[in-house]
Amino acid sequence: MGLVVVLVAAGAAYYAFRPRPKVQDPQELLAAAPQAAQAAGCTDVKDVGPYQPEALDRAHIGVPGGPPTMPPVSSYPSVPPASGPHNPTPWSRGVYSSPPPIDQVIHSLEHGAAVVWYAPDVSGAELAKIEDFYRDSSHGLKVIVAPYDYPDQGAAGTLPNGSAMALVAWHHVETCSSVSLAAAFGFTARYGIPPYGGRSYLGDAPEPATPI
Repeated sequence: MGLVVVLVAAGAAYYAFRPRPKVQDPQELLAAAPQAAQAAGCTDVKDVGPYQPEALDRAHIGVPGGPPTMPPVSSYPSVPPASGPHNPTPWSRGVYSSPPPIDQVIHSLEHGAAVVWYAPDVSGAELAKIEDFYRDSSHGLKVIVAPYDYPDQGAAGTLPNGSAMALVAWHHVETCSSVSLAAAFGFTARYGIPPYGGRSYLGDAPEPATPI
């Protein structure tokens, strides 16, 4: 019995004082972002344009003037969606281990959120760095990190072309063949609201002042 107590105490002590991954310096990440994006196989940031018909680009689902239910994800101009009909309630910033309601995430984009989507089979140290980094809201007041996995949506419910990560803001999408914290921060620091460290905002969210 005494041995069990000792082992439990040792385990608790290790858990409390175990080495934790160092959260990387934001300025160093931004300096490394262009090279990191190239190494991660990231595309250029693409302006994917509005949902069609454009009158529904900012429509709320289930209210007058909007569709009664969410259209198929395949009907949106990009995968993942970067605008279009969405839930009247936005999704809160944060790091999530399960896929959030995609119609609420789209609403968050309208309010200036930037999303770091990753493929559900991604794991490892780099993903852990991304999660640890964005848990600190000072690194992105409106950043959402989550797996993109919506099997009921067919091919549109997974990231395109075997991508491991997709970076999304209103009307803007960048995809990467592997996950990279520096590449992700290079995007969210300029396409999320507020941009990090007083940088110029490169996005065009229609309601950037509205909280999520």
